Amino acid sequence: AGPGDRQTAPVGAAGALSYALLGEIGGQPTAHGAPQVVAVVLAATLAGAIGRPPARDHLARRLLTTAFAAVCFQPLHHSGALDRWPGHGPAYAFVLLLVLALTTLFDAVLAAALTLLRTGGPYGPALRDELRALAGIGTAICATGIVMALAVGVAGLWALPVFCLPLLLTQLSFHRYTAVRATYHQTIASLARSTEIAGHTPAGHARRVAALSRATGRELGLSEAGLTVLEYAALMHDIGQLSLLDPVPAGATEPLPPEQRRRIALLGGAVVRRTGVPSDVAVVVERQADPYREQPLAARIVRTVNAYEDLVGERGCGPLCALERLRLDTAREHDPQVVAALAGVLARGGGPGVPDQRQDQR
Repeated sequence: AGPGDRQTAPVGAAGALSYALLGEIGGQPTAHGAPQVVAVVLAATLAGAIGRPPARDHLARRLLTTAFAAVCFQPLHHSGALDRWPGHGPAYAFVLLLVLALTTLFDAVLAAALTLLRTGGPYGPALRDELRALAGIGTAICATGIVMALAVGVAGLWALPVFCLPLLLTQLSFHRYTAVRATYHQTIASLARSTEIAGHTPAGHARRVAALSRATGRELGLSEAGLTVLEYAALMHDIGQLSLLDPVPAGATEPLPPEQRRRIALLGGAVVRRTGVPSDVAVVVERQADPYREQPLAARIVRTVNAYEDLVGERGCGPLCALERLRLDTAREHDPQVVAALAGVLARGGGPGVPDQRQDQR
């Protein structure tokens, strides 16, 4: 899983696309069609996933995308249309590029739809993130798929190991990159738990605020990069309490005077800046106690979600009561759009990865 839970497999994706766009092997025309392409890709994907079965949505996306490319290209090849126009001249590569452009657009639309089904939230930002991802490793996969198809057409199957070696190295580099990101996230999560270990905040408070903040940010259309900053800031939003001599009762900062909340936020931002976390995270932590009209959107989300968590933790105040109190404070303390987005997430059951608040109270 890559950034934003995006599934990435350079070797498999490039190989599948090259097979779908394959018209010749060593100068001899091929005879396979779209059904054979789908069958081979399915068998290869399942064989490569022995011991770690692929997610069903990931498998369906791979098959549908490959089938789309094969349906667009193979009928043209078998009908002889490519021999008449544009033939096998320089324009042949442009035909492949056109088919591949349509395929990548189809894949982005499909991936955004699957993300919407899995996590909820608006469709537009999900599609935008998928399209942005095409500029990175997606471009390399597409280019490699075309070059492999053209090279096999000239040099035969000997071209496959030549191209698979650099792809395997790319795959290894990506695995190492994701491992570093996972370690980085675990470090931040461990640092966020320091307030719980010290007894300043309730157990699981930072994790709940982070999960609910991310779901609310997705509801408001934040990009994947923005959601990552939001999640890190939400995990560390209470770390300024470690600098207090007297802990805040139950770790709830919402009932505190504005000056004290701002002091805790500034202390937290100073701590975050020393951890090596991106400065955008520190800015969100520092400004979560400012008037909401002066805050960046991420700080507004953390402020509102943290207030909701604090209110739900009060005796006799459930989710509906907490939301109502937040709505009453939209004139001064909370952004009405953020409160509405939070209410939408909770109405759908708390959002992905967000514990049931009523269960927490019981």
